[in-house]
Amino acid sequence: MRRYVKICGLSTPETIAAAVQAGASHIGLVHFPKSPRHVSLAKAAMLRRDLPDTTRVVLLVVDPEPHALTEAIRMVGPQVVQFHGSEPPDVLARTRAETGVEVWKALAVKDQAALDQAARYRGAADRVLLDAPAPAPDSPLPGGNGTAFDWSLLAGWQAPLPWGLAGGLTAANVGDAIRLTGAMLVDTSSGVERSPGIKDVDKIAAFCKAAMQA
Repeated sequence: MRRYVKICGLSTPETIAAAVQAGASHIGLVHFPKSPRHVSLAKAAMLRRDLPDTTRVVLLVVDPEPHALTEAIRMVGPQVVQFHGSEPPDVLARTRAETGVEVWKALAVKDQAALDQAARYRGAADRVLLDAPAPAPDSPLPGGNGTAFDWSLLAGWQAPLPWGLAGGLTAANVGDAIRLTGAMLVDTSSGVERSPGIKDVDKIAAFCKAAMQA
């Protein structure tokens, strides 16, 4: 089976080109104003314009209003919408049915009970993305905080639907993460940055290489 690599929070043509050249299967565009990686819909549409058909575009949103989400999908044309807020299964199921896009749901994993929540999204989402929880209850960012959760929680876990691994992944640890968890999709954002929101092309290349060689 092919391993998938997603580089999230890209915001410049140069870093998107670096991700494509390095073999990333997915590039993530964040449409969430509180994030340092936020891009407007117009910019997201521009950034995804010349991507090859082999690279899938993931639009990350957080608790969007229905009309705003419809407009975002229309303008950007992503293959995947990643929900990263408190969206219930029916919102995801409706989005998938009405738009035809693939739908992912990010889950903050702090214990076994959090993993059990994945079953709620069976039939509503195409994939769950297991991420580290926000560092504090009042944190403005639900993800992209550069922290990892306890991967040992996944030992023996019977996933109810396809899943991916995120949270604190870097070129230095992604190989271990894959070997320990068996993840077939890995996702990084802050792990390939020089500073919040500023991606590093060399780190992107190193991450993709390490993930694909694991």
